[in-house]
Amino acid sequence: MMREAHQSTHTVRSHGMTLARTHMHDWIILVLLVILECILLIIHPFYRFVGKDMMTDLSYPLKSNTVPIWSVPVYAMLLPLAIFIFIYFRRRDVYDLHHAVLGLLYSVLVTAVLTDSIKNAVYDALGDVICHGDKSVIREGHKSFPSGHTSWSFAGLGFLSLYLSGKIRAFDGKGHVAKLCIVILPLLVAALVGISRVDDYWHHWQDVFAGGLLGIVVSTFCYLQFFPPPYRTEAWGPYAYFLVLEAARAQAQAAENEMAQRPPQGDNGEEEDGGFMGLHLVDNPSMRREEADVEAGRVPSRG
Repeated sequence: MMREAHQSTHTVRSHGMTLARTHMHDWIILVLLVILECILLIIHPFYRFVGKDMMTDLSYPLKSNTVPIWSVPVYAMLLPLAIFIFIYFRRRDVYDLHHAVLGLLYSVLVTAVLTDSIKNAVYDALGDVICHGDKSVIREGHKSFPSGHTSWSFAGLGFLSLYLSGKIRAFDGKGHVAKLCIVILPLLVAALVGISRVDDYWHHWQDVFAGGLLGIVVSTFCYLQFFPPPYRTEAWGPYAYFLVLEAARAQAQAAENEMAQRPPQGDNGEEEDGGFMGLHLVDNPSMRREEADVEAGRVPSRG
């Protein structure tokens, strides 16, 4: 197949720097998103009005996190990155690796910025209830909507699900429904993380639903920026890969056309000197002069 014929030429060593320079502005914006997310994590969140009639809804016992906060980047970012690298070493396609990594990072960071922006959007110091206890716990209580665990999970694992569906051609129309198990597994993990947030009394179901919806929408948009939809025939590779192949084919076709338009070499009705079976005699100038004298009627003198 054409795919296999060109894979070995698109490696990190041969095309990596050129590809990074092409997407230099994308990487710069990505760094700015990281800085913005750090700022959003520092500033104080929304302090919503809390009345006495809301205390029943807020008086659940404090539980530890079933899914620790440190584990979210591990399964939402590091796990997909490991899978991307594994596939790269199998296929040797730097375009696939670069766009998968860039798309994943954008998916997670855009989701994180949107999530924390919503959490910190409004400040309100009103209310007739004063909260006591650990300041960090109180602070997180004011950052309930939407669920960050859930949005990050669906942003990273949702992107991974789309990526895998393209690589295994889950929607190729051949009826291999078992492939859907691989596609659904990352989404199931993300959903279970969201459910744990409700079970731990850290979020209402509305927070989890909003976070999951936000993450899956952003991941879909980011994925489609670099890869065809999973139901397309060429869903196994990024757009850039097919553009490179198309450019290579156009270049090869142009070279063939140029060769076809060149006049044939040595086609003047005469055979080349000593061209019998590809053998050529050594050119002897004195022999050529004697042949010319004979043709002119002059007999060369001997001795």
